[in-house]
Amino acid sequence: MNLITLLGFAAAVLTTASFLPQAIKTIRTKDTSGISLFMYSLFATGTLLWFLFGMFSNNMPVMIANAVTLLFAIVILIYKIKYK
Repeated sequence: MNLITLLGFAAAVLTTASFLPQAIKTIRTKDTSGISLFMYSLFATGTLLWFLFGMFSNNMPVMIANAVTLLFAIVILIYKIKYK
């Protein structure tokens, strides 16, 4: 594994981890009042596109980070719709 790939994985871990507290708080409290449905829909769509980019360009850090973040974003979207 080369230095650029390691740099990518480090960035992936940090950006994905930064999203985790919001996901945990939303799941625990079911409070989505401060979350914009439109923004999270755009975010999830963008994350899906980044995942596809990573997959098609064979870029594992991009693919893995966005797959995990997309799962969190989908969970938050589900909570936003379910607990209006």
